[in-house]
Amino acid sequence: MSKSEVASPDHVPKNCLFYYEDELLESEKRKYVKWVNSVIQSHESRTLKEFRIRFHLDRSSRKTIDRWLQFSFSRQVERLELDIKNYSCPTKYNCFTEKLLTLKSGCIHDDPRRMLFKSSLKALVFKSVILNDGAIDLILHNCPLLEQLIVHGSREISKLEVCGSHLKLKHLEIAGCPLLKSLKVSAPRLTTLIVLLNFKGLLLENVPMLVNVSVICRSDCVSIKRIFDVVLSCCISQLQTLCLGLYNTLPGDDNSGEINELPKMPKLKKLVIEYDGSGHECLSRLATFISLSPYLDEFVLQFCGYYGATNDAELIKYILENCGALEKITVDPYFSLILSTFLEC
Repeated sequence: MSKSEVASPDHVPKNCLFYYEDELLESEKRKYVKWVNSVIQSHESRTLKEFRIRFHLDRSSRKTIDRWLQFSFSRQVERLELDIKNYSCPTKYNCFTEKLLTLKSGCIHDDPRRMLFKSSLKALVFKSVILNDGAIDLILHNCPLLEQLIVHGSREISKLEVCGSHLKLKHLEIAGCPLLKSLKVSAPRLTTLIVLLNFKGLLLENVPMLVNVSVICRSDCVSIKRIFDVVLSCCISQLQTLCLGLYNTLPGDDNSGEINELPKMPKLKKLVIEYDGSGHECLSRLATFISLSPYLDEFVLQFCGYYGATNDAELIKYILENCGALEKITVDPYFSLILSTFLEC
């Protein structure tokens, strides 16, 4: 297999294997592992452009996955994707790869595993894989060519810093990490940031090229103002795409007043608002976001949890009266954020 070819064992049947009985899934897992091993054994090239694993695998496969990772690193892989999410139960975390991907903070330079992460790595995607803060530091310090880092569903990350003038990182995506308390980002070449977590510890510094941002927060006025005035203050004037998820309002929150004194977004071309309301808010105030963007080309409103209440009707009426170029309205009565919208921004 030449460098231009890709080892991509996507062996998931189209008839939705994710919802099969456990017994059948276990059988298919064994077949998948055997098949991947055969692909690896037959690979003769010294380099590998891409190595991608997408299958629901659990703790019992951790040693096998460690071997797969060692193989990909030994072949100077440029893009590595490990997605072992349980799609039939997305909130369930898989626990393995502890040998390679967990590291005590402060041990980066002394740990022999630093040699596994080769300088050729340009893109790294981990979904439902155990990682900790030390492992992320290891990757960032030893992959100077890394341009894309995506981490979903890692339950051991707590305090993360993605910082350094040397970083070539252009795309950073963090989602579904429930113990993450703080995330500091200082990356001069970063253009896209997706953080699908509702927490107060996001800090951005030295991101002069950041133009695409996706974040979520509660829809009360205080939370919204904090996103604009604190979190995005260093890049709000340069943003071209903003995806904003508003959700999880409580009866005691201030959801009735107007959202005033927010900074303008003079370069914003695309605005996506995904709104998950609880039925008691004044929704017409969402129009404020449109007025902040005088040169907006595209506006998408994903409105979840539609009740048909008076407030809901007011918002729809306002949109119809003030968005003359509107081509489509989709009303989703299901009370849930569809975060895939953000990942496509």
